[in-house]
Amino acid sequence: MNLENIHYYEPSQGHGLRHNPFNAIIAPRPIGWISSQSKSGQLNLAPYSFFNAFNYDPPILGFASIAWKDSVKNVSETGEFVWNLVTKDLGDQMNRTAAPVPHGVSEFDVAGLATAASRHVKVPRVRESRAAMECKVTEIVQFKNARGEKVQGWLVLGEVVAVYIDKSLIKDGVYQTALANPILRSGRGGDYVEVTQDRVFEMERPPGSSHPAFHGS
Repeated sequence: MNLENIHYYEPSQGHGLRHNPFNAIIAPRPIGWISSQSKSGQLNLAPYSFFNAFNYDPPILGFASIAWKDSVKNVSETGEFVWNLVTKDLGDQMNRTAAPVPHGVSEFDVAGLATAASRHVKVPRVRESRAAMECKVTEIVQFKNARGEKVQGWLVLGEVVAVYIDKSLIKDGVYQTALANPILRSGRGGDYVEVTQDRVFEMERPPGSSHPAFHGS
C-alpha cells in the first residue's frame, strides 16, 4: 500500500469527509435488536448498531447507547433484556423500531410485531425473530474519554440465560448462520449487509490459536 495515499485525521479535530467514517470502517456489525420493559410494564424495542458478543462462559453480550435512552433506562431498572436476531425479512420492521415514538407507545405496535413470552425474564422477545437470547444485566458502564471525563455513552452487558433458535436453522447439530439471512449494520445512514450462503467461506485456524472443544461445548 502506498503510504502517501492515506487519509489521516484525528477525531478531536474532525475527519474532513462528508460523512464520519468511524462506524463505516468498523463494519459490518451485528444489530442489537433489544427488547426491554420498564418497571411499570411499558415495552420498548430498539436497534443498536454498537452490539456484539464478548464471552463464552458464561455467554455475555452487550450493546452501547450514545444517550440515556429508554432501553438503558429500562434495563437499569429491571436488570433484564432480550436480544432478537434481525434477518432480511424483518429489516423494514427493525428500521421502524428506530423511529422516535411518543412515551407510552410500544415499538412492537409501531412495527406490527408480535411478542412471545420469555422463560427467565419478564421481557418478551420478538415472535417473528428466528433466534433470540434472554439476558440478565451484569454491568452498565458509562464511558469516559482519555482524560477520564464521563461522556454521554453507556455499555450494557448481560449474561445470556436462555436461547431460542428456529430449528430449521440447525443442520447436523450446527447452527447455520447464513440460512437465516441476517443483516448487519454498515456505514453511512442506511447501509446494511446481508449474509448469504454464497458469501460464506472457511479457513482452518492455526494450531493452538483457539480451543475448539471449549467453543463447541
